Formats: sequence, structure tokens, C-alpha cells
Amino acid sequence: MAMLLRIFGIAAILVGGLWVGQGMGIIMWPASSFMLVQRQWAFIGAGLMLLGVFALWRAKRRR
Repeated sequence: MAMLLRIFGIAAILVGGLWVGQGMGIIMWPASSFMLVQRQWAFIGAGLMLLGVFALWRAKRRR
């Protein structure tokens, strides 16, 4: 279970970071993405990143 939480946590942090970058207009890739410079995606990405941090914290406590 701890391994699954770690995998989910890392994936959530990476994807959330991409969404924050796209939503803030920092990462303009792919050029056809509907998420570019859309602030709501920055907030959704930040929430996903927090969820990933929580999953990593829980995985560490399950050892």
C-alpha cells in the first residue's frame, strides 16, 4: 500500500506542477492545449500537488 501511495504522490506532484505551469502561462506546451493561461487550472494543479504531498506523507507513516 505504501508503494502505491508513493507512486500516486509523485505522479500527482508532477502532473499538478505541469497544470500550474500551464495555467500560469509559464509552460506553453502543447501549443494546442485548452489549459494554457487559464488560472483555474493553476488552482486545480496546486490542489493536486497538495494531494500528492499528503499521499507521500501517508506513505511515509505506513512504513
